Amino acid sequence: MADFMDETVEIYTDGACKGNPGPGGYGVVLLSGGRRKELSGGFRKTTNNRMELRACIEGLRSLNRPCTVVLTSDSKYVVEAMNKGWAKRWRSNGWKLSPSKPAKNSDLWKLLLDVCNGHKVSFKWVEGHSGHPENECCDVLAVAASQLKELPADPGFENDVRADDLFSTSVSGHKGFAL
Repeated sequence: MADFMDETVEIYTDGACKGNPGPGGYGVVLLSGGRRKELSGGFRKTTNNRMELRACIEGLRSLNRPCTVVLTSDSKYVVEAMNKGWAKRWRSNGWKLSPSKPAKNSDLWKLLLDVCNGHKVSFKWVEGHSGHPENECCDVLAVAASQLKELPADPGFENDVRADDLFSTSVSGHKGFAL
């Protein structure tokens, strides 16, 4: 097991989408040792659930060494899938909920599981729009990001990328790995 830093990193996340699907954004607040970092980004056409997942992914991706992380989200979709082991089960079943039903957003679930590796991550749920200052900040960041002009494509949504199909995306006309 990796050595974890003494301090716990608190990551707060939120996703937003105008229409579902529609333009979407994510917001992240990271807190550790008196330091604060805010992250956000958006996509021209996506879903709210994809932005909730993307927020978690980007928050964890921003860590430059193994950490103990408490990741707080207002998305029961994300928190329950991680805490109850559903995402790991979907992965072990080839990204299927049942033999005939694929798991939605498998490209992002794969990324989330991958970025959790190397960290000690616990997921915590907080009620959205309930006055929690960091969750409210994440919401503001996510909504603002969703309103930016000339947002990039969310290739996993627009091209319906599956986690096991790494060659199905095309970014700027070039074939490559799904990110």
